[in-house]
Amino acid sequence: MTALLVIVIALAIIFDFINGFHDAANSIATVVSTKVLSPFMAVLWAAAFNFLAYFVIKDHKVANTIAKTVFEHYITLQVILAGLIAAITWNLITWWFSIPSSSSHTLIGGFAGAGMTNAVFMGANAFQAINSGPIIKIVIFIFLAPIIGSIIGYLINVAILHICKNARPSRAEIWFKRLQLVSSGALSFAHGGNDAQKVMGIIYVSLISAGVLHHADSMPGWIPLTCYAAIALGTMSGGWKIVKTMGTKITKITPLEGVSAETAGALTLYITEAFGIPVSTTHTLTGSIIGVGLSKRISAVRWGVTINLIWAWVITIPVSAVIAGAVFAIIRSF
Repeated sequence: MTALLVIVIALAIIFDFINGFHDAANSIATVVSTKVLSPFMAVLWAAAFNFLAYFVIKDHKVANTIAKTVFEHYITLQVILAGLIAAITWNLITWWFSIPSSSSHTLIGGFAGAGMTNAVFMGANAFQAINSGPIIKIVIFIFLAPIIGSIIGYLINVAILHICKNARPSRAEIWFKRLQLVSSGALSFAHGGNDAQKVMGIIYVSLISAGVLHHADSMPGWIPLTCYAAIALGTMSGGWKIVKTMGTKITKITPLEGVSAETAGALTLYITEAFGIPVSTTHTLTGSIIGVGLSKRISAVRWGVTINLIWAWVITIPVSAVIAGAVFAIIRSF
């Protein structure tokens, strides 16, 4: 292994760790805001289920999609390095300002932006570097994932309210607090299984680019193990700055509604993962929370906060791409 390859792999693992603490709010926001678990216990619970996905998920379709977003001819270790630096930078900026943006999309944007810039330096059209199939699928699901999560969240919440309409409120709350442990665990499992794969794809394509692996080679076992461990450790560190935004600012959440939102988010992630679509856990859960809020009334959702989040979603890929392009140009000049 060259020194540059070691640096790229190390940065990929660091990004995975940052992804964990940046997106920890997705897994724990509702369970903390409803006081079902303390913040410390919530991150331990979420991290355990993040890592549990390693033992269950063996078909890495999402990793394969990420690896194919840029054509091989335009991929170098410098391209991957620039993409990772951009992704880490945008993740830290959004974390600092408590914006629950997508770690998945900043990684995709960074990788694509660096590849496009490399194509320009090679005298080609920038868009020739991009594999339009995976990219179009990813862009479509920027909008579809939260809509799907919202619809499922709405339907689940309405169904639960109908089924439990005659239950005593105090008894129902006890049961839904218990059920929220299950739904929170399911969401954390889906988060680990979905998001860890994105870094697996980056490390795998780095090894191919460096000549360590060939396309016909299967992914070495240490890559999934390392990626699942890194995202779980990141989750344990807790993205506290974003928890408040996800847990209270979009709409007020009760244990019943927490179960609905987390179950909807988990189901959406399981479905998209089965088709190898690298969706955003952040977008998905936000949509699920909005759907739960809408099941009460339209005014239950704080639309000002929601619109600001949507703007952050829209600009994540292009901003990450621009940062990555600038970083690649700087790296190439040395």
